[in-house]
Amino acid sequence: MQMAYEARKQYPTEKLWITNEIIHNPTVNKRLADMGVEFIEETEDGKDFSGVQGGEFVILPAFGASVFEMKLLSEKGVSIVDTTCPWVSKVWNAVDSHKRKEFTSVIHGQWHHEETVATASFAGTYLIVKTMQECQYVCDYILKGGDKAEFMEKFKNAFSAGFDPETDLEALGIANQTTMLKGETEAIGKYLEKTMMEKYGVENLNDHYMVMDTICDATQERQDAMYKLVDDKPDIMLVVGGFNSSNTSHLQEISEDNSIPSFWVDVPERLSTDNTILHRLSHGELVETKDWLPEGPVVIGVTSGASTPDKVVEDILDLIFTTKELMGKAVAV
Repeated sequence: MQMAYEARKQYPTEKLWITNEIIHNPTVNKRLADMGVEFIEETEDGKDFSGVQGGEFVILPAFGASVFEMKLLSEKGVSIVDTTCPWVSKVWNAVDSHKRKEFTSVIHGQWHHEETVATASFAGTYLIVKTMQECQYVCDYILKGGDKAEFMEKFKNAFSAGFDPETDLEALGIANQTTMLKGETEAIGKYLEKTMMEKYGVENLNDHYMVMDTICDATQERQDAMYKLVDDKPDIMLVVGGFNSSNTSHLQEISEDNSIPSFWVDVPERLSTDNTILHRLSHGELVETKDWLPEGPVVIGVTSGASTPDKVVEDILDLIFTTKELMGKAVAV
């Protein structure tokens, strides 16, 4: 974020573009827009780079950019401000290692997420799985075979050109979208490892499976803290972060899975001092809840996504305290 802000300060009059949201937080992206940074438009056919001219400046966001995009920008002769997260670059190194060994990269992520799109572009042969259920389907196919047409339909948007499950599942490397649930990525990796040992024998595992730790520290720390927080059983949970933030959605998931009333908001404007809140559920539904803060003392667990500015959390907490003050009761956070 600081690199992007500094780019505008360093080049106050030049045309400055960014290929996507720098992070999934509306406050930060609005600030960039207010500073005159132009966002590349996303169309049905992909991103529209037609307005970008040689000599202009282009910011690559934290999620990185695909090989195709970087090649296109290089051909246009633009100057690059690269804010790609080092953890994303680490994943790219992992899939590059898979490619050099002629292993298929199994990427735990969402095939349409910009980070996974960029990661897949650095891979050779790849398959993207989103859930443990999808992983189990792949492993069953490895061990027992199956309907190839059904496999291709199930993963139709999630594999590399020319992918063939009959031949491309013989040697696998695991990688991940850095914002996925740590525990789920680890479980998928273990399941794949077990499958390859069963298929080819323990002594031959290294010829058929490889793993590198590519789970983002910031994401991991928040998820670990969230599990501890739900163990403390607060009365309600407040999750703060962009509605299109993958790592924030997983924090909301953890709370919901533990049956704690949880309210996910992205900006302070979602709360009103009349005790009304407009919040999102983990599966995407936006709902309004009246009287969400109960009468009397209440313990609220608070967490935020990795890309959420502290100021946004502080402003939301101020609103909560103001609301409880108007209700004439105490609140512990």
